[in-house]
Amino acid sequence: MLKKLITISAILLALAGGFALYITRDGVRVTPTGKGTVVTESGVFEAFPLPDYISNALNPDYKSYLVEAAPGIKIHVLEVGTGYPVYLQHGNPTAGLLYRQVAAALPTERMRLIMPTMVGLGFSSKIPVSEHKLDNHVRWMHSVLQQLDLQQVVYVGQDWGGPVGMGALAKSPGLLKGAVVLNTGFNAPKQNAELSPAHAAVRAPVIGELVMEVFATVFDRLHGAQNDPDSMNDAVKELYARPVLESGNSKAPVTLMRMVSDGPDHPSTPAMRQIEAYVSTLDIPTEIVWGMNDPILGRALPVMQANFPDAPVTKTEAGHFLQEEVPQDIAAAIIRVVDQLNAGD
Repeated sequence: MLKKLITISAILLALAGGFALYITRDGVRVTPTGKGTVVTESGVFEAFPLPDYISNALNPDYKSYLVEAAPGIKIHVLEVGTGYPVYLQHGNPTAGLLYRQVAAALPTERMRLIMPTMVGLGFSSKIPVSEHKLDNHVRWMHSVLQQLDLQQVVYVGQDWGGPVGMGALAKSPGLLKGAVVLNTGFNAPKQNAELSPAHAAVRAPVIGELVMEVFATVFDRLHGAQNDPDSMNDAVKELYARPVLESGNSKAPVTLMRMVSDGPDHPSTPAMRQIEAYVSTLDIPTEIVWGMNDPILGRALPVMQANFPDAPVTKTEAGHFLQEEVPQDIAAAIIRVVDQLNAGD
């Protein structure tokens, strides 16, 4: 009997170990393939036809294309409108599509709205966990901006779209002319910082995967970050979840959560220091639109105001993904910044 119990225990331990190895696997690179070409103001790019469940959420004027940021690394870009370039950068675990309602409230006859999707999310390339480093994401997004050959941009960023977008712009001095800053962060931690409960939960290997990939995905929990949970209902979650979950590599959401710097020794901190230093040099028209009911970054508004002490602030009742709750407020801020820049020409 004892021998049988030992054998069963050994089998269960082996199975548990194998399962742990599987859910913490590095993942594979998945590179999207387009069909045909798309002509933009910046040149000709590889067209990426959108599935119906995405195209039905957009007006037919959108262009959808891929930009090869590095060998085997393609970034999906949504674009609509013509005129002053506005670069809108989302964060984790969404996609450029997050700005669709903001775009609908903007005068696209005089603004060119450019919405790239971070590597690992949406229809952009999927990569192994080991390649998800802030420096890499900044470098890839900078490559996209370079290939679009923009001479000036207004930047809009939220969540990881803050460091990734600002980091990319820092590599092209003079490109950034104005900004609308949403719930994000640009500052490197100078001491160990307390993370949100969700980010703290994913820190431990295996436990993080169990909590955010096995028992339920990050996408399943998005409504909990909102003031109005219905703004992230199942239909909206599908827009962000399906391209990732059906790709063959869905490791990015948890990995990007772990990429959040929680202290001076975190691997992302050196890059964050560079981004913070760049932000400190900016003297451009800037507005802040903040979701005060964001359980992740709602309380970080004073830190952002210290970065831009003269920036007008629009406080809203929104949660983390404020693009889904207060698109009109964001659009109004973008219009004011662009108008200010045009008036100064």
